[in-house]
Amino acid sequence: MKSIKIFLLLILVSVILSPCLRSQDLIQNPELDKKVKAFLEENRYRWRDMNVPAIDGQLLYDIILDKGYTRALEIGTSTGHSAIWIAWALSKTGGKLITIELDKGRHKEALVNFKKAGLSGYIDARLANAHELVPGLEGPFDFVFSDADKNWYKNYFMAIDPKLETGGCFTAHNISERRSRFSYGQAEFLDYVKSLENYETTVNSAGGGLSISYKKSK
Repeated sequence: MKSIKIFLLLILVSVILSPCLRSQDLIQNPELDKKVKAFLEENRYRWRDMNVPAIDGQLLYDIILDKGYTRALEIGTSTGHSAIWIAWALSKTGGKLITIELDKGRHKEALVNFKKAGLSGYIDARLANAHELVPGLEGPFDFVFSDADKNWYKNYFMAIDPKLETGGCFTAHNISERRSRFSYGQAEFLDYVKSLENYETTVNSAGGGLSISYKKSK
């Protein structure tokens, strides 16, 4: 009986300490944190061109830190709001982000924003057609954020799925459980990913609607 009590106590201690141990493993860079926070606060109400709301950026950031992801892909940079949240998290896990944008003007503006936020070194920003580039990416990835053309969501997922590691996460923006005639692409994607037994998918509706799919097995 005594040995069982000791065993249970050890489990309890490990549960209590594990978040602290994870936080200690994160790379600490107070100066970068200060710069990113200042940039995000200064530009909080200036984002346009289909950028995500801050609440979704925070959610992406939290997922990456919680799981310790390091190899991230973003499909659809816009002018860089979500990429900044993702790269900020990756600066703490020792990772890097590949982000893809089709529009030259948005791509150029994103590069300026990355530099101002102090995160250029954590971002490989590519000006390209994601339809062509994504299938050819080598991978592997452990985190993906899709926020480009909605009718291509399922295609992006199918191209990335073989390159997404077990335990990895595929997220997609503007996803809702509610259906409308304007959400065909999103609905098709959501139905497909929810049908996969090796993925666990939920939808967070706090912001612009974010599907979160964890890969449980190959």
